[in-house]
Amino acid sequence: MTKKNNLFANLKSDFASGLVVFLVALPLCLGIAMASGAPLFSGIIAGVIGGIVVGYLSKSHISVSGPAAGLTAIVLTAITDLGAFDIFLTAVFIAGLIQLILGFLKAGSISNYFPTNVIEGMLAGIGIIIVLKQLPHAFGYDSDFEGDLAFLQKDGSNTFSSLAGIVDYIQIGSIVITLISMTILISWDKVPFLKKLKLVPGALIAVAIGVILNEIFIGTGSTLAIGKEHLVSLPVPSSLEEFKSIIVTPNFSGITNPKVWVIALTIAIVASIETLLSIEAADRMDVQKRYTDTNVELKAQGVGNMVSSLLGGLPLTSVIVRSSANSNSGAKSKMSTIIHGLLLLVSVLAIPVVLNKIPLATLAAILILVGYKLAKPATFKHFWEKGKYQFVPFIATLLAVVFLDLLKGVTLGIIISIIFVLKGNLQRAYLFRKEEYADGDVIHIDLAQEVSFLNKAAIKQTLSQIPENSKVIIDATDTVYIAHDILDLIHEFKTTRALDNNIKVKLKGFKKAYQLENTIDSQNHVTIEHYYDAAKRVMVKRVVTDDDFLKEEKTSN
Repeated sequence: MTKKNNLFANLKSDFASGLVVFLVALPLCLGIAMASGAPLFSGIIAGVIGGIVVGYLSKSHISVSGPAAGLTAIVLTAITDLGAFDIFLTAVFIAGLIQLILGFLKAGSISNYFPTNVIEGMLAGIGIIIVLKQLPHAFGYDSDFEGDLAFLQKDGSNTFSSLAGIVDYIQIGSIVITLISMTILISWDKVPFLKKLKLVPGALIAVAIGVILNEIFIGTGSTLAIGKEHLVSLPVPSSLEEFKSIIVTPNFSGITNPKVWVIALTIAIVASIETLLSIEAADRMDVQKRYTDTNVELKAQGVGNMVSSLLGGLPLTSVIVRSSANSNSGAKSKMSTIIHGLLLLVSVLAIPVVLNKIPLATLAAILILVGYKLAKPATFKHFWEKGKYQFVPFIATLLAVVFLDLLKGVTLGIIISIIFVLKGNLQRAYLFRKEEYADGDVIHIDLAQEVSFLNKAAIKQTLSQIPENSKVIIDATDTVYIAHDILDLIHEFKTTRALDNNIKVKLKGFKKAYQLENTIDSQNHVTIEHYYDAAKRVMVKRVVTDDDFLKEEKTSN
């Protein structure tokens, strides 16, 4: 259950974190729009809507929504196929409507099935990607500034080749500003007297110092001066009419186009999955360990995408990069998300010229530290110490996220986790041992505490290999649950195959019935337990009250 907080209760810390997220989100909004082949301003609009509209409607305290790098390939292809951005906006509107319906259908509960090690692997992978992608900007090599987190680039190059290209494009001024910015950011939480200035976020100081230094370099004609190609690039409308021309509205005549509906469904599914993954990750980053209602989140995302499309914005999702920056900056409530959206809106309207003076190197320093916190060595050590069943899905997810993409990485991690669960169930279903006696060997099969249908194949194989004229003891003394399939299997073995092969079978510790389901009536303090009686093949309902009064009510199976 999510705690209800006053939005203004933590305004001091929320404003500081909102400011940091704004600085992180601004270049990402522009870069993702550029990578998507959409108007630059469409990315800003999505960021504003993600902050204000989704931020207000969402129940998440940490998550931040906006245009997502994971959708760039889909958006780029869709705009190309449809031939017009305004028709594409119609698909975004329909996608939002689908998400809204999914929210009412309570499809958000799927997030409960994402394993922790997979979520942590995804976060660490995103962290490594952020560091790798921002290192070129830290050295002044900004040719790949497009907000794309994919390993393979559209021009055929990849993340590593971009790193190799740093050598040929080193810009000393960018390196100086990066180092100074990182020093400020690291010192802000370490140096005692700076902690007193917590109201002012270190990221803001780093940005301000970066802008001032570069202005000094330019003013003095220094070779360290950073050119505009290495600065934030925001559209600057010179008049109201020019500003209006930037905003594109949906062309709903495309609603009859089958391609529009296919694209809408694709965006709705991918955006919903990315949102649920990000929400699960954001809840894990929340120091107060609050949980988000994912069904409400899908509704909020749906409304957000509908509003974004009506104003000419890109499709949006909950975004891990911004959410992690929000959490690491000390956000206490969703007010920080709303503040980041308001700052985006105000800045692009009032001070775009000032924002265009921010060096990309400073923003790279901020993001590199965010990436490090997501992929810090302590996380690797933690899962390594937990053993291969935890570490392998974690590292597999991380590598797949880095070299493939987020959804493929998470899918691979979940598949490996499921395989390990199945393998673990098969291994822990029972203990097989043989005792030697003068009058013949006795085979013991001690069943585990829980034996599910997943163990059927292993138990069936073991029973089929028991030799003729054997003595078998199947012990269920410590077992609290046995699936119907297993009970039937054992029953058939004892009554059919054992008789045919002169196998003496003794069943030890088997209960008359086994628990299937528990429900609690909080008002009457009554526990209703359903049991399955293998011999009579009927369902038995046992009611246990506070007075330990028992009664059985039989119903047909």
